[in-house]
Amino acid sequence: MLYGTICMIILYVILSYVLAWIRYFNSLDSRLGQSTWRWSYDYQVVGERDISDLDDKNFVRLRRKRNKIITLMYSIVLIMFLLSMSLLSEFMIFFLA
Repeated sequence: MLYGTICMIILYVILSYVLAWIRYFNSLDSRLGQSTWRWSYDYQVVGERDISDLDDKNFVRLRRKRNKIITLMYSIVLIMFLLSMSLLSEFMIFFLA
């Protein structure tokens, strides 16, 4: 139980650090929006070109960095969920057994 609690605290600190990076990337360019939980893609619109690396290198590379950080955030949230289920079962075994 102690190790699970320590791991949850460490993962929470890492998650808050990753969320700060996402907010930082969002503040660099207004085209990214303010969403923390959503990947950003350039969807093709009829009659307009899709933004590629040749059109706007800085924005596309910033968007790709942000998407990698969001993927890292989702993986941390998944690990925290699995760890919380393990921690909850340890608590139940400790108190009910």
